[in-house]
Amino acid sequence: TFHPKKYIHMKNILFYSLSILLLSSCGKINDIPVDNSNDVAVNWTAAADSSSQSLANGFWNSGGSYFNYNNSGNTDFHYWPQAHGLDVLVDAYSRTGNAVYKNEIDQWFTGVKIKNGNTFYNNFYDDMEWNALAMLRAYNATKDEKFKTAALDVWSNIQTGWNSTMNGGIAWKKDQLYYKNTPANAPACILAARLYKQFNGASDLEWSKKIYAWMKEHLFEAGTGFVYDGINRENNGAKDNWKFTYNQGTFLGAALELYNITGEKVYLNDAIKAADYALNSNVNSNDRILQSEGSGDGGLFKGIFVRYFTQLILCPGLEDGTRNRYVRFMEHNAKTLWNEGTNKTGVLFGPYWKTKPNAQTGLTEQLSGCMLMESMALLKEKSVIK
Repeated sequence: TFHPKKYIHMKNILFYSLSILLLSSCGKINDIPVDNSNDVAVNWTAAADSSSQSLANGFWNSGGSYFNYNNSGNTDFHYWPQAHGLDVLVDAYSRTGNAVYKNEIDQWFTGVKIKNGNTFYNNFYDDMEWNALAMLRAYNATKDEKFKTAALDVWSNIQTGWNSTMNGGIAWKKDQLYYKNTPANAPACILAARLYKQFNGASDLEWSKKIYAWMKEHLFEAGTGFVYDGINRENNGAKDNWKFTYNQGTFLGAALELYNITGEKVYLNDAIKAADYALNSNVNSNDRILQSEGSGDGGLFKGIFVRYFTQLILCPGLEDGTRNRYVRFMEHNAKTLWNEGTNKTGVLFGPYWKTKPNAQTGLTEQLSGCMLMESMALLKEKSVIK
């Protein structure tokens, strides 16, 4: 089965290498542009409603019970975005209780499993992790035992990816066990921590700490907060230094989970470093908007960052000054997307949050926009923003 992630890293190395040269890392991370011409008040609950409704109506394949590749009839099935589609359905259902979302959550389980070969197992460990995380959230939202059972089963299979090459770490995929990367380890760390918090299995906490320690040693620059994409892809011990937002997001998410469990400040400090790196280096220097990372797989990257960045904003241990700075950044990006970058006819989002898409957009880009709108609605609900 074609899996675009096999190609996106190699295809986009030149693009991202060139784009990084255009990004400023010398400005202060709380420098939001002075131009406030687009600073129009937004009803974030209504924005989240229309965004998630657009996803549920315009991208859902009612015949197959999964999300289409785009909103224009391309019914291609890609496994890993399905997890993030489920995540947004859970966001919307938890917020609204709307039966439309509940029905799609239920149908998703059967449809996605069938399209993936009648199993939730996959050659890619990271893809299984995304889906296990989403199914655990679906279980908590619906109390439907099938999601819990499947998440635990997939977690058992994920553990087979850990091996001694590079002194540990979970492999990216089952036919390339020597290659270890952040996408395969940070979500696994988050999953193990959440399973421990919910079901109190001591081994899950051990797994989470072990995975995190390996990532911090091999893929994290403590001085800058930069999270490497991976190591040993060519079986030569070299690191891949592609600067993707979702690596920053999942690493800070893993650190945050362990901080919430242990109360050890070192984890929170790591999360803040990873977040600050993204705010300083994964943005366009002229407007402080999170960079476009293209369509396809890259379309999902900054939405994933936003999901875990939002959890950091909500962390009680975060200092007020840092939280306020993060909230300003979120509001700036979200207002720009909603007031400038949204095709309001279909409530559609594109890869760059300052540019409206036409009548067609991809599932991954739509998901990132939906995640930002649902995050803003959550921050509003929690009274973090007005």
